[in-house]
Amino acid sequence: MVQLPEKTAEKSEAYKAGYKNICEIGKERIRRAGKKIKDENPLTTTDLDTGFRVLRLDSSNMKEVFYKPEEFTQENIALFADNVKADRTDEDLLFQTMLSHKIELSVKIEELTLAGKKAFSVDDGYLIACFDKDITIDTIEAIAKRKPVYAVVRDDSFNGDSTAENFEQIFRQFSPDTVRKVI
Repeated sequence: MVQLPEKTAEKSEAYKAGYKNICEIGKERIRRAGKKIKDENPLTTTDLDTGFRVLRLDSSNMKEVFYKPEEFTQENIALFADNVKADRTDEDLLFQTMLSHKIELSVKIEELTLAGKKAFSVDDGYLIACFDKDITIDTIEAIAKRKPVYAVVRDDSFNGDSTAENFEQIFRQFSPDTVRKVI
């Protein structure tokens, strides 16, 4: 479902019931439909996933330096040590990564802990992404051993130069066919 967040009229029953825009009405209708299906078919819907995701269209998660590094000089490059906009979450980065790899936004996403760091497994390990801070060689190795088709980490996630330098080598050793990307 795609819906603009059109405001409900202040005198409408929907507004009085707490629905400030049409999106909120749509989400409630989906919740109720899922509950009704489960209530009417309890024997066949025990494992039925009636959940849904709500996404909003926004600008890129990345600062301009990510897309046009040649436009920045050595004097101001320190301002962009982190190329991700400050108000973005790991989930924001994950969905942008999924879109850039042409992965449907409806696939299963599972949160994992790999070597003590939060990671996401998308579509049963097709993509593994870790945007956590201070990831270690052990974290990279844990991702590589799962042999994902795609592996993505954040540029400022590495706990040091040694981990960053060994990133490619670890994947060459454990999962050479994985397409690797550092954002």
